[in-house]
Amino acid sequence: MVSSPHEAMHRIFRQDPGLFARVTRRLGIPEFGTPISVTELPTDLSENHPVERRVDTLLEIKEAAGSYIVAVEAQGKPDECKHASWAWYMAFVNDKYKVPPVLLVICRDRKTADWAARPVKIGPPQWQGLALRPLVFGPDDIPLIETLDEATRDVPMTVLSAVLHARDRSVDATLKVLAAALRAMEARDPDNARVFAEFANQGLDKTEALKLWRQLLAAETSFFTSSLSQEIRDEGRAEGEVKALANYLLHHLDRRGIPVSDTDRDRITTCDNPDTLTHWIDRAITATSTAEVFTEDPADQEPGETQ
Repeated sequence: MVSSPHEAMHRIFRQDPGLFARVTRRLGIPEFGTPISVTELPTDLSENHPVERRVDTLLEIKEAAGSYIVAVEAQGKPDECKHASWAWYMAFVNDKYKVPPVLLVICRDRKTADWAARPVKIGPPQWQGLALRPLVFGPDDIPLIETLDEATRDVPMTVLSAVLHARDRSVDATLKVLAAALRAMEARDPDNARVFAEFANQGLDKTEALKLWRQLLAAETSFFTSSLSQEIRDEGRAEGEVKALANYLLHHLDRRGIPVSDTDRDRITTCDNPDTLTHWIDRAITATSTAEVFTEDPADQEPGETQ
């Protein structure tokens, strides 16, 4: 299954193809020129036989010195089978479009980036007939962007920085300046502000940083009229409902004079299931202790389970 971070790491280059050239300048490799035009090409690299080969993003970029094609692959973990696929991509694209291709691999962790950056020689030891040399962007290649000035100058680069450093503790500063830069961007380009906000949301998926990012967006949701802002609002309403139920249950137990230990209080306040809290409230009407509130009905137990 394709993950949200996977999508964000390569689709951002579709949204802003010039980001590729800007990153190469940071890396000190022979620099690619500023694009004059960009054509998004079909990502299906299959032939007319059962094996399907599909690159994540494929862009033909024209600059003053000529044209080249960037095949962007988002890679979540080392996979030795990828080398053969990547070699196929490069040979197929070169043959089909007659334009020199570049393989760009985006990795969110250093282990995968180090693996992907290894040159791969294909062929017997006596004579390797093909050498694969990916260009890799990982956490060590894109620094954390921590100033509002830099974030405002290049929002896509800041999104990429946040995604690649999603698991770093110091990413909080980048998220804060990114949110501020997006607020400024919204005034002049609301559509792109929404798109890049959602790329960051996708790229931070399943990390601790996602919670902070949603809080930063929720503080200024009027800037974003997308499904993301609606999702944040819905989550806020759900959290508010759960909190209200927990508070009502504690208040009801207090009014009935039923002692609540610290352990019981923690169990109630950390419960995130409104149905469970409602069930406990119903029990609290007649219960004489918290043990009775939490005790399961025989009908609720699994077959063979005893109290």
